Amino acid sequence: MMATPHHQIHIQTTPNDHLNRSGLTDDRQVRQHRNTKYNTHQVQDSLATRVTKLICAVFLSIFFTVGLVTFILWLSLRPHRPRFHIHEFTFPSLTEPNGFSTAQITFNLTARNLNLEIRIYYDTVNLTLYYRDQTIAQTPLLFPFYQSPKNTAIIYGTLSRPTLKIDKARWMQFLAARKQGAVAFRVDVVSSIRFKVSTWDSRRHKMHANCEIRVGSNGMLVAADKGKKCPVYFS
Repeated sequence: MMATPHHQIHIQTTPNDHLNRSGLTDDRQVRQHRNTKYNTHQVQDSLATRVTKLICAVFLSIFFTVGLVTFILWLSLRPHRPRFHIHEFTFPSLTEPNGFSTAQITFNLTARNLNLEIRIYYDTVNLTLYYRDQTIAQTPLLFPFYQSPKNTAIIYGTLSRPTLKIDKARWMQFLAARKQGAVAFRVDVVSSIRFKVSTWDSRRHKMHANCEIRVGSNGMLVAADKGKKCPVYFS
């Protein structure tokens, strides 16, 4: 058997091959640098997003808490108008044919301060009595006073001549209405009031409490109107 001759193959590198290898290495390094830079940027963005969300959450929590406290304070300090009820209104001489010369009316109302922390200051309280929208009596009731929170003031009095202005013609109208079942009157309580919280005073409000009432044939307030709530409004 003949021996196969061995041939040595020599690979000669050229300068371009060195450049290509160097270029590949540089590309890998650039990619690694870019990846590292990208990852770092992603971490920074994620951290910034978390910090932003945390700040927003804290701000919203503070805003909500302040708003809730403000709303509760507003509810507790918001002034409520006083509440008026009429409990008694008697006109005894209405049962007499010629009772207008001795006519006398007795009334009893209450004013309730519903506020928890707010006092009410009343200037002079006046009462006007109307029949068919005509004034038949007008009189002052109370001197200026402060009403404490959750307090009820009793307003009562008597109307008679000369405060009560009734002539014979008016008396005949009363008797005609009485025969039909009841005589209707309107009681208007008027005062300028202020609300007071600690050292703060509100401006004055002119208050009206209007009570539409009926007196029966017995000269007494009809049962349906006893304890009736009188609408209150400001003018």
